[in-house]
Amino acid sequence: MSRIAAVNTYPISAPLKHRQHTAQESRDHVTLLLVEVITDDGIKGYGQVSSTPMKEIAAWVTRLAPHVTGMNALAHGDVWEKLFGLTSPRPNQGALPRGARPQIMAAIGGIDMALWDIAGKAANMPVYQLLGATNKPVFTYGTGGYYVEGAKLTACADELAGFVDRGYKAVKLKTGAGTMADEVKRVAATRAAIGPDISLMLDLNAAYDLPACIEFAQAVAPYNIFWLEEPLHWYLQPVDFALLAKATPIPLAHGERELTRFTTRDFMTIGGVRYIMFDATRAAGFTESLRVAHMADHAGVMITPHHAPEVHAHLVAAFPRTGFAVESHGSPDRDPVWHGLFSERARVKDSYVVMNDKPGFGIEIDWDFARKHTA
Repeated sequence: MSRIAAVNTYPISAPLKHRQHTAQESRDHVTLLLVEVITDDGIKGYGQVSSTPMKEIAAWVTRLAPHVTGMNALAHGDVWEKLFGLTSPRPNQGALPRGARPQIMAAIGGIDMALWDIAGKAANMPVYQLLGATNKPVFTYGTGGYYVEGAKLTACADELAGFVDRGYKAVKLKTGAGTMADEVKRVAATRAAIGPDISLMLDLNAAYDLPACIEFAQAVAPYNIFWLEEPLHWYLQPVDFALLAKATPIPLAHGERELTRFTTRDFMTIGGVRYIMFDATRAAGFTESLRVAHMADHAGVMITPHHAPEVHAHLVAAFPRTGFAVESHGSPDRDPVWHGLFSERARVKDSYVVMNDKPGFGIEIDWDFARKHTA
């Protein structure tokens, strides 16, 4: 039996060529926390955490590690439940602090993902095969259109047209940071640049309240929008999403910032969300992502995880009825860590993620890059 012997963290950071922002956040670096779990028989598994603040999450991984050291590394369900149990009070026992829950759930996710990688390596099987899937290309869209200081208003149109030239059949545009009129101009220019046959998703990054979002949806509807992603302010709940869903024919996508399956479920069953974007690298890991995917499949909601296509493609491949797509960045300029950290991983070609047949998640770390970009 493989038992957990050590848990290590490697904070990675790489600079962007230009500071960029969404409707909500600004950044000049891309960061990723690599979580390494080593078993007593020498198997190494790797998990990824894309949440922030990275160093706080790394500290939580270190704090959680003693609770799982010595446990069966192949019993990822038991490990997950033990760590999740620490977030709620038990008789004669407190709970981990409420205020740190997002960071704690991210730390749990990093450990959990590494255990799935170990499970595949122990069985000498890719994760998709552990899930009963076959190695088939998984559809992906390219995300771009971030706001860059000094760039012209419609620079996004040129950028996303470049993604199409590189083979993408679907692209996603960041929206919501400007005035309503300027945002409609950006959307119109992008649609004109990519042509009528390319799917165009809009990522609002929680930019609007309900009335403003209804107005925005009506304004962009003529441009054949595939979905509105994270459309409403952070504090608005599934009932508000349901009102938005009734007010626009444009489908809603949501879920990348949810911490567990429980709130994610309500956006699907109550909120009318038709594309669920739960992200194993943001919170809770692959075990919880799989639970969310089963709920989505049951509800007929399309599974389209946010970020990390080399991980999430395994999940999407396991759901032939509702597994729709994974996200990738259409340019190395948008995510230099993803393009540099791995010496081996799934490839993106012509709007599809092509997985390899290596055990686990099929990734190998370029440690020269990792050392050069240690945060």
